[in-house]
Amino acid sequence: MIERLIESSGGVIGFKAVGQVTVEEYETMEQQIQFLIHSRRKRPIGILVDLSAMDGIDLEARWEEIRFLQKYNLHIARMAVVGAHLWERVSSMFVVAAALLQAETLYFQPSEIRQAWQWVRTSKHALDPAPPRISSPEGIWKDYVSEYM
Repeated sequence: MIERLIESSGGVIGFKAVGQVTVEEYETMEQQIQFLIHSRRKRPIGILVDLSAMDGIDLEARWEEIRFLQKYNLHIARMAVVGAHLWERVSSMFVVAAALLQAETLYFQPSEIRQAWQWVRTSKHALDPAPPRISSPEGIWKDYVSEYM
């Protein structure tokens, strides 16, 4: 089951996945995100996804998720992924892989959900048209350390 979180407002929408997620549930969530994107006249939005109570997602729903993120990634400024277990963290990276090149994505522990909401609400591009990013805002060389000093 996927439920919309009551903290959703403005250009930020949040969902909590509970149990096994099916393609029908994912399509319902997708429609809500599409409505928000269109109501904001395609200005970037923020998405918070709480996976702390999720047991898994069926393969068809996973495919729909990747397809959706690929189609709308220019309209997503930030994604906050909240989860309790390491497998959720690894899984969430595959889940948002299609959007990673365009949207900033951070992982939060369930105890940090307030910080996750704050972070996803404060996108520096919230009022601008989506910038065509190909890497994180810090750049692709931010962690580069020369071997020959």
